[in-house]
Amino acid sequence: MRQPNELREFLRSRRARLSPAEVGLPPGRGGRRVDGLRREEIAMAAGVSVDYYTRLEQGRAGNVSDQVLGAVADVMRLNAAERSHLMDLVRPATAVARPVHRRSVLHALLHSLGPVPALLQTTPMDIVAINRMGRALLDDFGAMPRAERNLARWIFLNPKARIVYPDWAEVASTKVAFLRTALGHDPGDTRLRDLVDDLMERSPEFARFWADYRVVYCTYGTKRLHHPDVGTMTLDFESLVPAADPDLHLIIYTGSPGSPSAEKLTELADRLQIGGGYCVPGGTFGGAPGA
Repeated sequence: MRQPNELREFLRSRRARLSPAEVGLPPGRGGRRVDGLRREEIAMAAGVSVDYYTRLEQGRAGNVSDQVLGAVADVMRLNAAERSHLMDLVRPATAVARPVHRRSVLHALLHSLGPVPALLQTTPMDIVAINRMGRALLDDFGAMPRAERNLARWIFLNPKARIVYPDWAEVASTKVAFLRTALGHDPGDTRLRDLVDDLMERSPEFARFWADYRVVYCTYGTKRLHHPDVGTMTLDFESLVPAADPDLHLIIYTGSPGSPSAEKLTELADRLQIGGGYCVPGGTFGGAPGA
């Protein structure tokens, strides 16, 4: 999990996606032992020496300029998330202890959402709190042993997740990509490292997705979720980060107004007799695993 190894693995994975023609270079001479571009081809296209690019890929190049990183990112066709990840790997942030402040106002906000499914989780996906609709939509994390109150562990180790998420493989792959991105941003986060190491040992599918080296930082989008009483819903999700608690993420799920999925979500709330306005919490529980 050392940063130079991460940088080497990331750049190698991006080289493997490209061909000389894609970056405006003539085909290389002789047979290729591996897919993708060679180091010298990346160096040529980025306008740096082969020796310098080699040292960069090995994590041995000091004081790399923005111009060089930008040139390498352009040649490798990196998207915004991948460019940010490259910067994190080359210039890792200083590790800072970030205690999670479990302010009561956040729990009040969570539960005041009533029929809107919502949960509070940390960056390593430890579930801090979840409201009644969230429990109905996903699972009752509060009833689980503390060590199991983690969304990533639940997705990979609990069979129910494959029922809740009809598109389980894509959801699981995206969660792994988020963890990869988060660890690149904060390589000193031992909670993230322990989580990744544990899932690498316990889940072959997690290990396979980790080897794909996707990086993503997705704060909104859509997911399909299934509930046995109302069927499959396509819901929008939004992840909000409180300024005073950067390690917390408030995630809410909504249906597009007037859509069949919104009607199903309303039906589920009616079945549970959950109305608008403040409701009795019941889904808040003491600190997340490792807190």
